[in-house]
Amino acid sequence: MTKKKDDKQKHVSVVTKKSLQFFEEYINNPSPTGFEYPGQKLWLDYLKPYIDESFIDNYGTAVGVINPTAEYRVVIEAHADEISWFVNYITPEGLIYVIRNGGSDHQIAPSKRVNIHTDKGMVKAVFGWPAIHTRSGEKEEAPALKNIFLDCGCTSKDEVEALGIHVGCVITYEDEFMVLNDRYYVGRALDNRAGGFMIAEVARLLKENNQKLPFALYIVNSVQEEIGLRGAEMIADRIKPHVAIVTDVTHDTSTPMINKITQGDLACGKGPVVSYAPAVQTNLNKLLIQTAEKNDIPFQRQASSRSTGTDTDAFAYSNGGVPSALISLPLRYMHTTVEMIHKEDVDNVISLIYHSLLNIEKDHDFKYNK
Repeated sequence: MTKKKDDKQKHVSVVTKKSLQFFEEYINNPSPTGFEYPGQKLWLDYLKPYIDESFIDNYGTAVGVINPTAEYRVVIEAHADEISWFVNYITPEGLIYVIRNGGSDHQIAPSKRVNIHTDKGMVKAVFGWPAIHTRSGEKEEAPALKNIFLDCGCTSKDEVEALGIHVGCVITYEDEFMVLNDRYYVGRALDNRAGGFMIAEVARLLKENNQKLPFALYIVNSVQEEIGLRGAEMIADRIKPHVAIVTDVTHDTSTPMINKITQGDLACGKGPVVSYAPAVQTNLNKLLIQTAEKNDIPFQRQASSRSTGTDTDAFAYSNGGVPSALISLPLRYMHTTVEMIHKEDVDNVISLIYHSLLNIEKDHDFKYNK
């Protein structure tokens, strides 16, 4: 039978079994904002066979470089940090109140298990919550920063402090990586360590396919995105790139309680998301779209009103203006412990970045008026 043009081609996986083992280890390893180093070390160890050199800046942004002596510099970038909590107040009775480190969601906290990071090691705790029996007949009080608290099994402040816990200790959720229905990767911190994984896979493909780039490629895993794109700001100033392709996550809007009129129409499994925004350089964006079309990579489109809210903005407005673009990975349940991404979308983001790099020329000029 003759194949019809609209028949869906069989998807070919890019992620290998070895890659997936790294991804699981990488997701399960905590990397809260400001405390990313253990995850960065894991990432660089995985990346090392595929790059020529690497470095880590003063705040922990990790960078692998291919062809470092070339003058024209291209960045592919993701961010490494995950949302978390800080210990803010310890009561005389040994309960712990918290503040956010990044955009942590107070509504999902009750009954969650957590790890409190201390100099003496991890301390287990739980977010307590009053039993339903004690709330009956009264107006329900919703979880909020003022009423969520941690219980680490202590009965006094002194006992808590003896465990090594003090104000400023960082707290991460215990939840770990899993594969759901052989279709989705699920876990905490897929925002955006999935991005770090994908750019590392681009480096792997370049090495395994023996592709020689006519420019220096900087594979950048930035810190502190969740509190204002800070790591990207610092590293953009250091590298001074000529081009930046950033990858982050965006909302799958196909699940309940999300308004597509305001949030757009995007879904997991339908491909990478190409963004339109003031920070996105149009000619570079066209290169991404043409690459996707040429290589039969499915993609979706998203518009951002003022800023992308990603490290794209930091690179775009650095160094007098750097042509920058954003490739997003659709994700369900952002900033929860059960973030979900589609396996095929991960493959397709990797492929889109990889093939886009092959279409960037030495001293590529993206100016509007040439």
